Amino acid sequence: MAAVARWGRGIRWYVRELTGESAYERYVGHLRRHDPDAPVPTRREFERRRTDAQEGDPGAGFRCC
Repeated sequence: MAAVARWGRGIRWYVRELTGESAYERYVGHLRRHDPDAPVPTRREFERRRTDAQEGDPGAGFRCC
C-alpha cells in the first residue's frame, strides 16, 4: 500500500511540475527566503505577471499566436 501511495505522490508531483501549478509555491518560498519583508503577490497577480513576461518574450514560450 505504501508503494501505491508513493507512486501516486510521484505522479501528482510530475503533473504539477509539468503544468506549472507548483511555480507559485516555489516563488513564494524563494521570496520568503531572500526577502522576508517583501509583499507577496496573490496567486492571480503572480499568474498575470508570469503570463505578461511570457508574452513579452516570444522565444520563451510555446505560444503560436
